[in-house]
Amino acid sequence: MGGVMSNRRVKSLLLACSGVAALLAATVDANAGGFALHEQSAYGQGSSFAGIAAGGALSSMYWNPAAITQFNGMTFEADVTGILPSNSQSYSSSGLLALPFVGGFYGNGASNTTSDALLPAMYASWQINSQLWAGLSINSPFGLSVRFPQLWAGTTYGQNADIKSYNFAPTLAYKINDMISIALGLQVQYMTVQYAQAVPAYPPATLFFPPAMLYIGGNGYSYGFTVGTTITPTPTTKIGIGYRSALNQKIDGALTGGNLALPLTSTGGVNVGLNLPNLLSVGLRQGIGDRFTLLAGFEWQNWSRIATANVLASGGAPATIGGRAVTLPFQYSDSWFYSLGGEYMVDPALTLRAGIAFEKSPITDGVRTPRLPDNDRMWYSVGATYKHPQFKGLTFDLGYSYINVKDTPINISATSGNPWLNASGTYIGSVSAHVNLFSLAMRYQWDGAEPAPAPMH
Repeated sequence: MGGVMSNRRVKSLLLACSGVAALLAATVDANAGGFALHEQSAYGQGSSFAGIAAGGALSSMYWNPAAITQFNGMTFEADVTGILPSNSQSYSSSGLLALPFVGGFYGNGASNTTSDALLPAMYASWQINSQLWAGLSINSPFGLSVRFPQLWAGTTYGQNADIKSYNFAPTLAYKINDMISIALGLQVQYMTVQYAQAVPAYPPATLFFPPAMLYIGGNGYSYGFTVGTTITPTPTTKIGIGYRSALNQKIDGALTGGNLALPLTSTGGVNVGLNLPNLLSVGLRQGIGDRFTLLAGFEWQNWSRIATANVLASGGAPATIGGRAVTLPFQYSDSWFYSLGGEYMVDPALTLRAGIAFEKSPITDGVRTPRLPDNDRMWYSVGATYKHPQFKGLTFDLGYSYINVKDTPINISATSGNPWLNASGTYIGSVSAHVNLFSLAMRYQWDGAEPAPAPMH
């Protein structure tokens, strides 16, 4: 009888995983710090992700896979976050306005160029015995969706782009003893890219009307790993350290042109390598009294490894337009995320939390473009957890964050050193932006026997 019930639970868990995977496949994407998506946990959202690497919810495994040893039996969690970004782009100087005959068509700024999004995530864990756990997470760690008018003052530096990613991470975790757990997992990531660029002529610095366009589209896979540990030095202290490896994403696709008078080296197969960052997370959960828990977190993301992405023709030589190599000179710096929060247990059914965070953007003044006008930002968050008293094992998490993005200058000119400068010349502008985030999660834990204490080695 126990084996039949166990099989039913496994089937239920697999069906739930399949449902969320289908939702992920249909999701809309949105941009965040760089183009990483932080919003992977409703529980963590409520405290600006303070302490998330130390555990608290099954979704902590995104930052630290060892956190799954905190959940006995079989556990499933489904999260969804509504991302509502807003920005306004204005300019003070644009070389396009000086173009003869057609310059007047480029005299506008760009209102909200971002896209609202629903970002889902799924987590599952299964306690095999008193010391061994297996887990799986499905996430979209990177995403970008921007839309621009075809005619505006920054046309040659800002056109439509879409990046979608789907990351599958199976995990094994081992509880060495009551103080230390460790875990190791695999990352398998699928990514699709669609990128449009308005192209100036070389030379002179003119723009066709309507604009000549360059399109890059493709997809690809990459592989990596996750590793983590949780340390419980006292009954009220939990420390978590997690690491997600870098991913070398090779996008295979096509390079095409629209209204181009300049020759492309290839209108067929091309590839571009995106060296995506590794992520180090550290979290602390410190109980103070019977009801309050102090939360703190730190994250470092190695965005500097993305450097310049070169578009290569099928033979390995650089793809060119008008004799010039097609490149994507990201030139990002590393990003940093510092968070502090707390949670208060009102009663066994209800816990409230809040947090604040500072995020140092990987995109600096020297490399910023209208397409991704990211800047340093402050996070302000509140959230709650509700455990239904009549349905044992069922838990709901709510989270809300307001992100205030620092007013953002853009300077692409001969004197700025910005690597995106092209023959269309100067674009100088500014962007004001903010983001609202709403998160909801459902967790369900099938009854699992309390594991026997692991031996102290």
